[in-house]
Amino acid sequence: MAGKFEVYKDKGGEFRFRLKAGNGEIILASEGYKRKASCENGVASVMKNAPTDARYERKETKSGKPMFNLKATNGQVIGTSESYSSESARDNGIESVKKNAPDAKVEDLT
Repeated sequence: MAGKFEVYKDKGGEFRFRLKAGNGEIILASEGYKRKASCENGVASVMKNAPTDARYERKETKSGKPMFNLKATNGQVIGTSESYSSESARDNGIESVKKNAPDAKVEDLT
């Protein structure tokens, strides 16, 4: 099964998206958006920027766990990963986003 984006509303009423890999695991999540159109633009931006390695900011959480952000051309964060157990696991997560995001279907759960 290929990856997919899920667009949904959070408990606060904001629109968000998450990218799931073929195995159903969430590999990237967005911030909250006030408008659904803005959220959909975020999905389009992830699809466009995901293949470019330079768009990934490899970081660590406050507790020292590896994670990453995907940034748009303007430097704005458009998606954030979970925290990983190792740098190699994080790098596998990045590769998964690169592979899944460009052709992922969008499922509207709102």
